[in-house]
Amino acid sequence: MRRTWTDSLAEFLTLRFGTVPFLLANVAVFALWILINLGDIPGIGIFDPYPFNLLTMVVSLEAIVLSVIVLMAQNRQSKMEDIRDQIDTEIDVRAEEEITMLLVMLEKVAQHLQVPMEANPELERMKQGTDLKRIRTEIERHRG
Repeated sequence: MRRTWTDSLAEFLTLRFGTVPFLLANVAVFALWILINLGDIPGIGIFDPYPFNLLTMVVSLEAIVLSVIVLMAQNRQSKMEDIRDQIDTEIDVRAEEEITMLLVMLEKVAQHLQVPMEANPELERMKQGTDLKRIRTEIERHRG
């Protein structure tokens, strides 16, 4: 799956924003903002007086942007998980086919060597091929 520039950007930003330093930087900026606008830092004029409406807007916009970035990263992760699941299923199906073939071959070797074998219904069931169409139909039915 090719990564778009938005996927790369979302992953980069998620990795940077989901850190303790980013949290501490936010706390520091907001604390400084409040101290400045309470007039507690001399020489710097108040630009967002209490109740800090501008700060509220900035924090709200930051929350929206961060939420969208996280959702973008989760969407990409979900797509990757779907691809991995599909590959895992294909590997499982191939392994199932190979094991079935081995059971059939082993039975033929045993017959050739005239090894007595007792009837085993479970073994007979295992030698049958996997009905992939039925499995796909069941999966689609459960997906809804």
